[in-house]
Amino acid sequence: MKNADPSPVRLADYRPPDWLVDTVDLDIALHPTATRAVARLALRRNPAGRAGAPVVLDGDGLKLVRLSLAGQPAAGGAYEATPDRLVIAKPPADAFVLEVETLLDPTANTQLMGLYCTNGVYCTQCEPEGFRRITYFPDRTDILAVYTTRIEAEREDAPVLLGNGNLVRNGPIEGTSRHYAIWHDPWPKPSYLFALVGGRLSKVPGHFLTASGRPVDLGIYVEPGKQDRAGYAMDALKRSMRWDEAVFGREYDLDVFNIVAVSDFNMGAMENKGLNVFNDKYILATPETATDADYANIAAIIAHEYFHNWTGNRITCRDWFQLCLKEGLTVFRDQEFSSDQRSRPVKRIADVRLLKAQQFTEDAGPLAHPVRPDTYREINNFYTATVYEKGAEVVRMLKTLLGAQDFRSGMDLFFTRHDGDAATVEDFLACFAQASGRDLSQFARWYHQSGTPRLDVTCTHDPEAATLRIDIAQSTPPTPGQPVKAPVVIPLALGLVAQDGTDLPLTLADGRRLERGVLEITGANESFVFTGLPDRPVPSLNRGFSAPVNLTSNLSASDLVFLAARDSDPFNRFDAIQALASGLLKRGATEGTLPAPDALLDAATRILEAEDLDPAFKAQALALPGETEIARELARDVDPDAVFTARRALRRAVSAALAPRLAEIYARYASHGRYSPDAASAGRRALRNLALDYLTVTGSEEALARAEAQFRDADNMTDRFAALAVLAQHDTPHRTEALDTFHKRYENDPLVIDKWLSLQAQIPEPATLDRIRALTLIPVFAMGNPNRVRALVGAFANGNPTQFNRPDGAGYDFLVDMVLSLDGKNAQLASRLLSAFKTWRQLEPGRAQLAEAALRRVANAPDLSDDVADIAARALG
Repeated sequence: MKNADPSPVRLADYRPPDWLVDTVDLDIALHPTATRAVARLALRRNPAGRAGAPVVLDGDGLKLVRLSLAGQPAAGGAYEATPDRLVIAKPPADAFVLEVETLLDPTANTQLMGLYCTNGVYCTQCEPEGFRRITYFPDRTDILAVYTTRIEAEREDAPVLLGNGNLVRNGPIEGTSRHYAIWHDPWPKPSYLFALVGGRLSKVPGHFLTASGRPVDLGIYVEPGKQDRAGYAMDALKRSMRWDEAVFGREYDLDVFNIVAVSDFNMGAMENKGLNVFNDKYILATPETATDADYANIAAIIAHEYFHNWTGNRITCRDWFQLCLKEGLTVFRDQEFSSDQRSRPVKRIADVRLLKAQQFTEDAGPLAHPVRPDTYREINNFYTATVYEKGAEVVRMLKTLLGAQDFRSGMDLFFTRHDGDAATVEDFLACFAQASGRDLSQFARWYHQSGTPRLDVTCTHDPEAATLRIDIAQSTPPTPGQPVKAPVVIPLALGLVAQDGTDLPLTLADGRRLERGVLEITGANESFVFTGLPDRPVPSLNRGFSAPVNLTSNLSASDLVFLAARDSDPFNRFDAIQALASGLLKRGATEGTLPAPDALLDAATRILEAEDLDPAFKAQALALPGETEIARELARDVDPDAVFTARRALRRAVSAALAPRLAEIYARYASHGRYSPDAASAGRRALRNLALDYLTVTGSEEALARAEAQFRDADNMTDRFAALAVLAQHDTPHRTEALDTFHKRYENDPLVIDKWLSLQAQIPEPATLDRIRALTLIPVFAMGNPNRVRALVGAFANGNPTQFNRPDGAGYDFLVDMVLSLDGKNAQLASRLLSAFKTWRQLEPGRAQLAEAALRRVANAPDLSDDVADIAARALG
């Protein structure tokens, strides 16, 4: 097996750079196959570095054209250059200018890292280590420099030339058919935030006036003819800018803010200073082409990348081990933005669903790692749910522990103290410790320890003493490299709910009142006694999902039904009904027979009839836990077919019992007005489409006709695609006709066709794999486009548990074939597909053996990229 890197990068080995770069002047002459990049670096020796150290610059497949030192052409012995490294053993002075010219082929750059050209548009992606694919540079996050970039190109091919910062000047190049633009970014930044774009693009203009009166010119650049699809994105950008001023006191700091939407992009979006580059699926939307979920994602991701202007750009990371410092913190910020803009309870439920489906699963498998890892072989493989989603949960816990006022004071101190810095997690926590006067050393374990903590809670009521005793045992299972775990600080929000649904005072035996309703769990075993409770209350535990833990308790089914109906905490009303469903599904999957779902149906009826709950909440509460979540809770010897069978049986039971109410909901929430993506309208559509899904479970002709009518008559993509998804679950002529109709209607719209591909990839039938193979041959599918590959192959591997985990191993073999085919062209995309094997050890022995054999086929393949080799080695390790 090839090792991803014989010398892993370790946090403990960090040392300051030997050389700093004060300014970077770039002159880039764009050409499809022969782009020339001239970089002038103002280097100076770092007093904190090693005395007498050489200049060592990173490269990645570079072709050196020329090099000069301090204005003089460098002699042959003055430096040593390879495609991946440039060393100047004896620098001419402690401060000098290095000029390097490299020759690039953007069209041949299928990795989509560095500078590449796709569909006639030049684009860059430099995070994490793409800048070294453009020029030789000390490509690390703690080298902050001021960049000035001159870009030139054929005016006909690339009339739009964009760079970081503010436009200095532009114009034609006399005597040629080319033109140029010069961009200057006054704010020092690391190389991963460098960007340029050149191409034939159309601008959707906008304007914003900051709180201090600074005018900002806004631009969203899209393919010509798609300007009408960027209006919602522009509105979301303005709302994000205003929200950040109001909630975090952060103003924008340049004269312009540009976003460019491109179709070939490895990531969702990139926060380059003043020039964000987006996957076009997170910019383009109309009611005809985008679902409610698409609109919500566009607003959230635009907010996320804009918020990076402070948490990521103005304050960046000292090294890549601190990735959670920008990503986890910024995810928290975008979650808060979406909560304020839409429904806070519904947003919290959606975030926790995502956390459990992706991060809890990651924490339970061979790819588990801390929020801040202490070692890596390939940093591309650490853009994970743990860094992003669990990182956000750690910030949220910090706010819960400290309270809103001290949290805001800590954030303000962080912005003031570290503006312009490359900071660490320790720097971040120190600001909150100072602002609150609290010792956060134990809390810091959340950054260092992997694994999902488990809380086992036992509640005992003593009517004679009028007390409720809560015993809590904390533990965290072993994870790779961390066999022994120490207790972490867990803020456990709770309430004690009286039989009339009111929250009782939280008075401890020592007389203290929990005014904010939060217990701080710091030890392996702790007990708390609440007094003044002659009648047994029902404990509401981990309200708002205040800590990312697996919690078990001795609450009864009747307690859960009560909480679903009466709890004042919306999240725990949702969680109670989900716990009832999970218990049934786990028993059904392991015992082969689904228990009677009376308690669940009682809770579901109460949720449906509750007047105080909005439709979006009801839709979330009544959607059963997914197959992946049930498999994660089973933890071992998982049979995906048994999980699927149990879930199908429970869906049928819910449908049969609630059919009259579901039919009434379907009729009541029919839309007769103009489509709007606002939260209330989206919630009504979500509940109505959930009702349609339940009503069609039986596959009766009447039910399929209802779905077919919605598909035919819908005036928006949300309703049309929901109906198509329902029809796709039934192997009937209705499905074939609807899929064909959808394809013909949208065959020239790749983003909509992605939905069509994903839907077919997730059909839980044995014929699906052959269908997917056939779809890889149709003209719209392109292995070079990450969106197409993720839509078809990624959806199959991550969203179709029964067919990916086929008992004959064919699903594993298909994915491995795709990974090996992609690896030489786009290693990042290949490695992320391979991560679908992260749960293979939880499978029953037969499937686990086949999955291991498939992984070993990858690991033993010749000429693997570091990205894929790393995932294979860790998955098998």
